[in-house]
Amino acid sequence: MQPLLRLPTTDSPRGYAYTAFDSRGIMKRMPSDQAKAVFVARGLTKIYRMGEVEVHALRGIDLTLYQGELVVLLGPSGSGKSTLLNILGGLDAPSGGEVRYLDHTLTGASESELTDFRREHVGFVFQFYNLIPSLTARENVAAVTEISKSPMRPEDALALVGLGNRLDHFPAQLSGGEQQRVAIARALVHDPLLVLADEPTGNLDEDTSRQVLELLDRLTRQAGKNMLMVTHSQDAAAIADRTFCLRDGGLIEKCDS
Repeated sequence: MQPLLRLPTTDSPRGYAYTAFDSRGIMKRMPSDQAKAVFVARGLTKIYRMGEVEVHALRGIDLTLYQGELVVLLGPSGSGKSTLLNILGGLDAPSGGEVRYLDHTLTGASESELTDFRREHVGFVFQFYNLIPSLTARENVAAVTEISKSPMRPEDALALVGLGNRLDHFPAQLSGGEQQRVAIARALVHDPLLVLADEPTGNLDEDTSRQVLELLDRLTRQAGKNMLMVTHSQDAAAIADRTFCLRDGGLIEKCDS
């Protein structure tokens, strides 16, 4: 498979500098001293109790996400990737530790407060596209705008992902890659600062996966979003500013290839 390419740009978000290169010669953005922390997680734990058995899904996770960066979390199934993503997205609560988003403390927030957080600040992209079969691409994206304060037009969101000519097609009339593009447009239509992607290429073939990853990279750069992507695919690391590994509930920076 052709290697993923970092899309060239002369623009760097405030607080970032292109100062590091990986083993493939791809330039990486690294946070500078002026970079603004958008998400801060400290000492996160998650314990599931199954009868008398305790399963430690997360063990003291510390993670800071800076404005304008794309971070990839690698790890095998069962390593705690999706658990961490759900906690950061306000879909689950940690057993211990603290999560802060900008000047908001999410730990201990009420369900209504978490709902507002998700509605206003977070876009989700999942492995399974979760499109409504009876709605067109335009209608699937428009469904989100009904609960958003200042959404963009569904047509504009679909144009961003290259589907401006497929507005009135139903999911069954779209390829897997096109359906995932609709899901990405749906995640972006309410203009969130944070995009959380859970195995976004898990159901796609290699070539389509590459196209979707490069699309996510481009949209993150152009729109100034923060993206946290969890995956088991090493290919996703090629588009990341920083890459971490989750193993046995612990976070490791600078994963082994």
